[in-house]
Amino acid sequence: MVLKKRITAGLVVLAGAAALVWALSPRPVAVAVSEVKSGPFTETLREEGRTRLRDTWEVSAPIAGFLHRVHLEEGDAVAAGDELFRMEPLPAPGLDARSREQAREHLAAARSRLQGARASLEDLRAEARLAESEYRRHRELFEDGAVSASDLERVETRRDRARSTVEAGESAVEVARSEVEAARVILDIATGERSEEEAESLAVRAPAGGVVLHRHRCCEGTVVAGEPVLELGDPADLEVQVDLLSMDAVRVTPDMRVRLIDWGGDEALEARVRRLRPAGFTRTSALGVDEQRVPVLLEVDAEEARKAGLVVGYHVEAEFLLWEGEDVLQIPTSALFREDGEWAVFVVEEGRAQPRRVEAGRRSDFTTQIREGLEAGERVVTRPGDQVQAGTRVIAD
Repeated sequence: MVLKKRITAGLVVLAGAAALVWALSPRPVAVAVSEVKSGPFTETLREEGRTRLRDTWEVSAPIAGFLHRVHLEEGDAVAAGDELFRMEPLPAPGLDARSREQAREHLAAARSRLQGARASLEDLRAEARLAESEYRRHRELFEDGAVSASDLERVETRRDRARSTVEAGESAVEVARSEVEAARVILDIATGERSEEEAESLAVRAPAGGVVLHRHRCCEGTVVAGEPVLELGDPADLEVQVDLLSMDAVRVTPDMRVRLIDWGGDEALEARVRRLRPAGFTRTSALGVDEQRVPVLLEVDAEEARKAGLVVGYHVEAEFLLWEGEDVLQIPTSALFREDGEWAVFVVEEGRAQPRRVEAGRRSDFTTQIREGLEAGERVVTRPGDQVQAGTRVIAD
């Protein structure tokens, strides 16, 4: 009986000791575990971009004048040579009563000068006819030997002078007639209005086919020379501009493949790098940091862009395919951490986390290439926290 009690007490003591040891021993830390895989790997570079047209035509007023109403609207299609809008010279300003009266007096004076010039011309023509008749008589007498050669020359000279004065008189009549016409025009437009028959307009035509992108002016009114009126573009020349950081732009080359994502559709659109601008620019970020960026132009398939509904000024996400591999060892980037200046991971071995140095390679979004230190099939701890140390017991969460 006593022995039985001793055995029971011993068992109770052992159970209590075991419970105490279990309570005081460290429990496994729940962690996220990922398997090291080998498969296709693509290093990408992602940046925002916007659609634009490779070439646009800004049609401006060729002269200072009066613009007629522009009937074209944004989105209207035009062909090369189509009339875009019309212009006409500015109307003359209206004259006040005093100026109109002066214009009438100038017109009357011009008409009087015209009458005087015509009368003078008739006198000159009569003198010219007399000089011509006298010259013919002297020539006949000279042929008969009745007058000398010097007399004939004097008569011929008077005839030539009479002809010249007639020509001068005719010119004076033309000048007077022009003065009358100028005075009449000033008086006719004294009110600042012109008839439709007299108004001359200039038709400005499309330099190339496309659609109207912007209408800067719609209503009639005065414009200055060079003022923009319409902007034209061809939707088939759609491209994408992406402003990359200069440190990223040096890794991009012409003809590189690019995927356009997050543009509003489910599938990515294919594009390629057409050109990198030879100079960068400074842009201030939302955090107030000056960034050196380089414009990169992407060529897209016009038909695919049309089916997708992309037009000028749309937002897209450009994913540059910097490098591609078929059989690449890779792990989640969150599994990496720095240890003594080198990359390392926690490998799960027999339920414990063991640190291991690795050589990290290329990165793509949330995945990193591993060149050395791991093998396919091993398991690593992703996002290890402060509770995970060398030899810590872990359990997959």
